[in-house]
This record gives sequence, C-alpha cells and structure tokens, in this order.
Amino acid sequence: MKAVLKQLRQTQANPAVSVFVKTHRTHPENEQDPIALKNQLKVVEDRVTEEYDKRTADAIMEKITEQTDELDHNYNLDVLAIFATESEAEVLRLPFTAKERVIIGNKFATRDLMRNLSEAVNYYVLAITSESARLLVGTNDVLVKEVVGSSPRQEHHDELSFPITNTTLPSGSKSDRTGSSDDHSYLKEFMNRVDKSLQRIYNASPLPVILVGDSRTLGFYEQVCDNPSVILGKVDNLANLKDGNAQDIIDGVQELVEEKRQSRYETAKGDLEKARNEKMVRTDLQQIYRSAVEGNAVTLLVRQGHSVPATIDEQNATLLVADNASDEGVNDDAVAEIIELVDHHGGEVVFVPQDQMDEKEPIALITRY
Repeated sequence: MKAVLKQLRQTQANPAVSVFVKTHRTHPENEQDPIALKNQLKVVEDRVTEEYDKRTADAIMEKITEQTDELDHNYNLDVLAIFATESEAEVLRLPFTAKERVIIGNKFATRDLMRNLSEAVNYYVLAITSESARLLVGTNDVLVKEVVGSSPRQEHHDELSFPITNTTLPSGSKSDRTGSSDDHSYLKEFMNRVDKSLQRIYNASPLPVILVGDSRTLGFYEQVCDNPSVILGKVDNLANLKDGNAQDIIDGVQELVEEKRQSRYETAKGDLEKARNEKMVRTDLQQIYRSAVEGNAVTLLVRQGHSVPATIDEQNATLLVADNASDEGVNDDAVAEIIELVDHHGGEVVFVPQDQMDEKEPIALITRY
C-alpha cells in the first residue's frame, strides 16, 4: 500500500480527485456502504461538473464508475479511498480511519494516509499445523486480510497458494504415526513447501513474519526456513488455527506486535543520541523540511499526535510556522508533509509515545550528511 501511495503522490493532474468513504468490515453494517459510496460519488459529480467542462467531468466519472460499479463491499475495511484523473482511477481499502471527504486539486491527497501507514506496525502471521497453513496480513491489532486464492499477493505466484493443505501425510491414526521418522520426514517436507510459498510472497512484499502453531510444528518449520531473519517471533499457545476466526489469531499475537513497536522506539532513540554526537540531527522545523526535500533524511522521530500549521513554499523549499491553521494558504499539518517527503525519499519514520519524547523537542531528524 505504501508503494501505491508513493506512486499516487507523484501524480500531477488537473483535476486530481481524492475521495474518502467510511466503510465497515462486517455484516450487517457493511450494507450501508454502497449508499455511503453513492452519496460521496454524487458529491464528486456535482463538484467536477461545476468546476470543469463536461468532457473532463464525464471522463472523471467514467473512470471512477469503472472501478466502483462491481465493488464487493463484503471485503471492505475501515475506509474506501478513490483516486481519479481523466485517464485512470485507483481504489484502495484502508485498515484505519480517515475523515470522509472529497478533495479536488492538482495532486492526490495522500498525506494523512502516509502518516497513518508510517505509524502502523504491519506484519504477516503464518498460522501452521501439521495439516494446514494460513497466511494473514495484520496492521497493529487489525486483520487487514487473509491471503487466499487469487489475491494480489499470489497473482504471479508459482508456488502453492495459501491456504495450503498437507496432502502428503500417510494414512493411519495420528497416535500410530506421531514420533516416527516417516512422520517427521512428511512434516518437514510440508513445512518446506509452505516456506517456499511464504518466501515468494515475502520477497514481493516484505513484512516481518509472526509464526503461530504448536511448538513441535514450529520447530520443524524453523529447521527448513530459508530466511529465518524474516521471523519477528512466535506464539505457540493459540487454538483453532485451521478453521478459527482470523481476527482471533491477530488478537493472539499482539504482545509480539507491541514488542516490535517498542523495539522500533528504542532503536530510533539510540540512533538519535549517536547522531547528536556526530552533528547529524535537525530539530528546527524549517531545517527538517529542507533536509526532507533534499532527500537528506535517514530517520524522522515524531512525538505521537504532534502537528504544526505552516505555510509551505515548495518551489523555494521553505516552511514558516503559522499561528492559525485555518488561515488562507496555511497547511494545517506541516508535519504530515514532512513525513510524506521522508518516506518518499526512502527514509524511516518512527512515532514515539508522548511519554517517551520530550514535548520541548517533539520532532527530530537524523540526516545522511
């Protein structure tokens, strides 16, 4: 999703239409979603018809309609985001909240989405038993999706598609087989096939992996795993992995997710202190903005909830803090603009809890030079 948003950020068009619709993950609440989408698209149609010529307005609405007419609302998350120009439209389902609105300008409104994505911990959960393997995608404490069938992560996938069933186990009762060398061989072979499929997906879209299963099965998997460095941790006390509710599995790994988040804070704070000694830290917002524009950013640390209104001159790479976020020409969240720039140039953004970052220095940038 970050890669898609980076690409969208580079789009320059007149008009560039951004639409955000609040949606629901479950039935019957998601029955409201088609109506909410229809209402927002009517707002889009009214605005582009009023502000642009008929040819432009028709082209915009045609591209949006192509992407939304057959939309299956059973797969909605928290927000539906639509980005459209005269020549193309992109629809994203987002696993976090965003204000419902329509924005028309010369570039897409990706700023707030990048802030949310940068703050999140994203990961895979590989839930494995001796009989099956499932792959889930999580963001913070939310299930984004389960990787199944023809999902985008498996479109160009020549390994086994998740969910994977073990078809190699020999017949006979489980009690007869357990502990036998043959059973070990069959199980290791299955784990190897699962790992090949996981590594293919990881290489295309890398996220840390949390392993879930009983200790014996996880032990076999770890023996055959081609790239153990991708494993964030493991949980061996969850039940109903084969057929259980996917969100319940996500709920069961939250201790590890929080450890990952805390590790990110600690690493970033250690890097910050080292960079201070090397005179490679910026704390002035104007200096941070200019460094971000120039691509001179390694890690940006931001106190959670910190935002600053400012006027920004992109051409001259200047930023001037403003007193009133509602004044004309004032960007209501200049920090979000900096976050987007840092991420765009390959830097890392780390949000630090308010009690772990001094309010007198709510933002700091580690530079490359």
